[in-house]
Amino acid sequence: MDGNGRWAKARGLARGEGHRAGTEAAKAIVTRCRELGIGHLTLYTFSKENWGRPKDEISFLFDLLIRFLGQELKSLLDQSIQLRILGEASDLPFAVRKVLSHVAKKTAHCSGMILNLALNYSGRSEIVRAAREMIRQGIKPDEIDEERFSDFLYTAGQPDPDFIIRTSGEIRLSNYLLYQAAYSELYFTPVPWPDFSPDELDKALAEYAARQRRFGLTGEQVLSPE
Repeated sequence: MDGNGRWAKARGLARGEGHRAGTEAAKAIVTRCRELGIGHLTLYTFSKENWGRPKDEISFLFDLLIRFLGQELKSLLDQSIQLRILGEASDLPFAVRKVLSHVAKKTAHCSGMILNLALNYSGRSEIVRAAREMIRQGIKPDEIDEERFSDFLYTAGQPDPDFIIRTSGEIRLSNYLLYQAAYSELYFTPVPWPDFSPDELDKALAEYAARQRRFGLTGEQVLSPE
């Protein structure tokens, strides 16, 4: 969800106002995805690399997240949206961990959609973490395959992402779901996140619907009756 700071700068506003506008965009996109019947949505909210930002901006982001989740809990419940966290939550500030735990427990029974927030997340770190846990559990090399490995990722039990959208003109994955994104369709738009409206989402999904997913196969294989 890129472009909050640039969106604010272009309007002569403080970066915080861009982040605030970004939360409103997130709320609208979550609601639209739920309306469309999308079963899983992941928002890359805070990467491990983001700790390098100014401390006051980090503090503002976490305060905004706390307020946002507190305000949106009822909406999540009303929409039957379950909240899950991808990333090393134990390193987050106590107040953030407390509200994340509270909302996750309150929505644990919800079955309409899973909303993943990638917080303190790194794709490479996730892979290393999974490998270390498998070693710790004494799993033998010949017992490891792709399915078994996936069970040790943060997204265990969830499907790999079909479609990844990146806003604000950035054209790279930036350490996001590296293992899971092997065959994801990618979509890059110059629209900054605060301006990424449900209409922009519909536009992206229309392009996705027109693509032919190959999963490494040729066009002939994809179209084969078998």
